[in-house]
Amino acid sequence: MALRHAALPASLHVGKPSDLVDWNAGGIELLTEPRPWPTGEGRTRRAAVSSFGISGTNAHTILEEAPADVRTPEAQNSLDGGRLPWVVSARSADALAQAARQLADHVRARPELAPADVAFSLATGRSAFESRAVVPGTDGRDGLLAGLDALASGEVSGEQGVSPARAVFVFPGQGSQWAGMAVDLLDTSDVFRDTITACEEALAPYVDWSLTAVLRGHHNTPGLDRVDVVQPVSWAMMLALAALWRANGVNPTAVIGHSQGEIAAAVTAGGLTLQDGARIIALRSKALRALSGNGAMASLALTHHQAEELITPWQGNLFIAAINGPTSTVVTGQPQALDELLTHCQATDIWARKIPVDYASHSPHVETIRDTLTHQLHD
Repeated sequence: MALRHAALPASLHVGKPSDLVDWNAGGIELLTEPRPWPTGEGRTRRAAVSSFGISGTNAHTILEEAPADVRTPEAQNSLDGGRLPWVVSARSADALAQAARQLADHVRARPELAPADVAFSLATGRSAFESRAVVPGTDGRDGLLAGLDALASGEVSGEQGVSPARAVFVFPGQGSQWAGMAVDLLDTSDVFRDTITACEEALAPYVDWSLTAVLRGHHNTPGLDRVDVVQPVSWAMMLALAALWRANGVNPTAVIGHSQGEIAAAVTAGGLTLQDGARIIALRSKALRALSGNGAMASLALTHHQAEELITPWQGNLFIAAINGPTSTVVTGQPQALDELLTHCQATDIWARKIPVDYASHSPHVETIRDTLTHQLHD
């Protein structure tokens, strides 16, 4: 769906001419009052805008006239083969029915309105209230209007179609940590502090450092650059934040996590006890230390398939570790192979960043610690 922009103003006004420019030379004339700027004339209107004194930096922008809407009425009223929702909300069920009626009347009176534009405005330009309904449509404008009519008449209950705001807790893997995190919450939130204390007690049988001391950056405590420290610390942070959210009325409908975040999600959902979660994350992160120095990781601004194709020359030495987004993929593997890949990326203008990790996480390398970790967890 393309955003529809307004055209430029019909006139421009610029202030007092500068004494530094010789306006008598050439054919340039500085405007001192508004003047008409007609559309058409066979060319696109463009305007240069300059701003001075922005922290010592001069900013210059060129604005171009928005293109004319060349869509046909048929194209405007089509759904391009997709399923398009019209979202309606109000304070109560009666108000929801009235809102549906008003929207249907408004759209019927304006046949030039495209269903996609109506959907965009409803989703981004309207407040979301307690009673909500979604009118889906796959058969064009008439189908959407029929859905509004059904909602307005009570044939379909908006309350039954309401999807109340639901939270999903998404717990990340390694990389979300920073020095000094949580210190303010430790000092100001009883719920957060109590959860950290409980996590510290659960971790104590498996670690030789203090969770609170690491968070506060005390002298002679290990840093977050150690995998057997950063993963348990991050795990505890996630649980404490989840407890804080719940204490403030934010309860998740679902939880999901990656790496140590997966263990935090399992504890939050009740699938693991706090003690079981602490044991797993501590032993798991300690086992990973055996891989230190034998691997490396990098983030690429590529799709999953593009990254797979790119690492083909290093097949068996490099692997896809994680898909973080549509155009964000993490690769991992043998350090020399990864350095060669990064050199290739630099030469071909592919954005790539090496991750400060010295083991090949989420790859066949991890299989070497499977038996050790399985044995430890079953003891």
